[in-house]
Amino acid sequence: MPLNDTVAFLRAWLRAPRRIGAVTPSGAALARLMTAHVSQLDGPVIELGPGTGALTRALLAHGVPPHRLALIEADPHFADALARRYPKTKILRMDAAQLGHTQPLFGDERACAVVSGLPLLSMPAAQVAAIVQGVFDRQLRADGMFYQFTYGPRCPLPASLLKRLHLQARRVGGVMLNLPPASVYCISRRPDIQVAA
Repeated sequence: MPLNDTVAFLRAWLRAPRRIGAVTPSGAALARLMTAHVSQLDGPVIELGPGTGALTRALLAHGVPPHRLALIEADPHFADALARRYPKTKILRMDAAQLGHTQPLFGDERACAVVSGLPLLSMPAAQVAAIVQGVFDRQLRADGMFYQFTYGPRCPLPASLLKRLHLQARRVGGVMLNLPPASVYCISRRPDIQVAA
């Protein structure tokens, strides 16, 4: 990782450690696992909380065209750095909890995947619910996938929230060499639920 990314991450962590939720940026192995399945999908992609861009780099390396990638970043310092580094991506400086009140980011076409680096375990339950519901209600197509990593021992979305939103979660894999070790989950609509594409 470039030194300036590490410095930017540490500054952001010092400003708001609970909002960052990690002690270091995502490692390369975690970024690969988080984005490996996205290249098999066909459609635009939304990244939540890109921070220094570790997952952004992996998404672009896996073939997501920059103009088909929307980055949702609330921290103005990270958002400015991302805009300089990835000028062809769509960058929205906003809280991801507002996605339910936002028009679909790619017009008539919904995203095939959302990749999230947000620290859901350190967020208020109402904010997590707003993020997930907004993504599935307004931004993801019917067969879209939501990829989330966590440092916790289980899925970061509570079972009650998954049930209420008619979602299911499966563990995709883990990265023991990440600091700290992390697991990746794929959240999708339950197959018994009919949703308009």
